[in-house]
Amino acid sequence: MKILLIDTCGTQGSVAIANLGAPHLDFDMWERSGDNAIFSTTLPGRSASEKLIGAIRELTKTSGIALRELNAIAVVNGPGSFTGVRIGLSAAKGLCDALGVPLVAVSRLAVLASLAHAEPRATVFAALDAGRSEFYVGEYRNGEEVREALVSYEEFTALTRESSWPAKVVVCEDNVSSALAALHPLRVAEPDAMTALPLAMSKFQRNDFADLPSIDANYLRRTDLEIFAKTKARADAAAQ
Repeated sequence: MKILLIDTCGTQGSVAIANLGAPHLDFDMWERSGDNAIFSTTLPGRSASEKLIGAIRELTKTSGIALRELNAIAVVNGPGSFTGVRIGLSAAKGLCDALGVPLVAVSRLAVLASLAHAEPRATVFAALDAGRSEFYVGEYRNGEEVREALVSYEEFTALTRESSWPAKVVVCEDNVSSALAALHPLRVAEPDAMTALPLAMSKFQRNDFADLPSIDANYLRRTDLEIFAKTKARADAAAQ
């Protein structure tokens, strides 16, 4: 089982190629096995547009795994940098089409939530900076997505209060950690292509593949009309 992973959503991009041996290998067993290998590289800064394809080419040389040997391609399709998300997704779709292999799309929020290593039955809220004093938030229970949304601080704290399960908030950005300090978030390293591997393999094993013609970026972005309408409603309420 050979899979290429692409993540260009964050402050820097990354790509990885994993050789897992069997397509239905348990990931915990893979972590303990010496018969498998993973190769990865980063794209400094926001250089994905210029360096992504070259980085993939170099990674195939380093790993000794040709593109034609791949069984699948996984892409972290957002939320994150609009340009970065589009670049990674477009490259993944093009390669899948050319190679005739399935595409696995993974949410960046889901990858972030997985880094909390929460106990079973726990609820995990993953939060990313969305700008405009808002957050991309994913809620997960027992490792399964409950919802993903773009929310304000007030909306986010309301979500955590509504949870009927023990809740953990996980973040990977300093400014988000500071903004959500009252929620005592767990600060982890920023996810990359390699950390998306367990979720990508889980989807692969379930044949949960993206539809190439229709798959789109996971932006979770409100329209300006919604944002301005909400701002006006708050202003009107304050004036009364």
